[in-house]
Amino acid sequence: MHAITVKDRDAGVSGLTLTELPHPHAAENDVIVEVHAAGFTPGELGWPSTWTDRAGRDRTPSVPGHELSGVVTELGYGTTGLTIGQRVFGLTDWTRNGTLAQYTAVEARNLAPLPADVDHVTAAALPISGLTAWQALFDHAHLTTGQSVLIHGAAGGVGSIALQLAREAGARVIATGRAADRDTALGLGADTFIDLQAEKLEHTGEVDVVFDVIGGEILERSTALVRPGGTLVTIAEPVTVHPHDGRAIFFVVEPDRARLTDLAERLRDGRLKPIIGAVRTLAEAASAFTPDKRTSGKTIIRVKDA
Repeated sequence: MHAITVKDRDAGVSGLTLTELPHPHAAENDVIVEVHAAGFTPGELGWPSTWTDRAGRDRTPSVPGHELSGVVTELGYGTTGLTIGQRVFGLTDWTRNGTLAQYTAVEARNLAPLPADVDHVTAAALPISGLTAWQALFDHAHLTTGQSVLIHGAAGGVGSIALQLAREAGARVIATGRAADRDTALGLGADTFIDLQAEKLEHTGEVDVVFDVIGGEILERSTALVRPGGTLVTIAEPVTVHPHDGRAIFFVVEPDRARLTDLAERLRDGRLKPIIGAVRTLAEAASAFTPDKRTSGKTIIRVKDA
């Protein structure tokens, strides 16, 4: 099969190549998925799990990418809950070969059924962004109706989903980003938008929840905006400065079949719309790791034509 692989961690994006790999093996409780569309995170070439397995052993050449939508073609021993020919989407293990390939082996529990009327490109944009946004807002920050939430990077892949979920939950949403993101964020339902390059973040006043995807100075300044009893949640980096009388949480997204199923229903109902930017072929996947400043939204790799 064809796959994008990387062998040398020092080579970075230039080390990504389209190569031939053996067809993957379905271990116990695995399924093999024929990948129709895949998503990736540009920074994942810097993750230790891209280069080693759970025991710390070298596993190069590695296949990057951890989001997929496709069709089950094989079942491993003991696998239940899915069937051959079923449309699925989900989030793959960080320490195994990923989704930028024609086929990949995935633990069945990490996949959810994909409704027939949701296309694969749209579905592939949802697993990391959707699960991250949900877990940040509701599992960690316990956001409820009537509360206020400050969402950094609200026009990005994760932030835009968080904005829509927060609005659906009845929260007041303050969105941040660049000036070019204003119309997108307001169009998704933000109550207020702050241009981080031209406006003072502190003008937001205190909020119940801060959701940060940026880190650095923005993360540090945001701690002062959390009202007593509130929560700051970030996926950017471990928190070193905490709110005076609140919680600060750094987390890494986890697979969740039940939540993916809920998110898919929101896609079908039109309550949730991932922002998709460029759609590239598998042969173009290596170049897609270099962010295109002119394209907003998440880049998706179309592995198999419809």
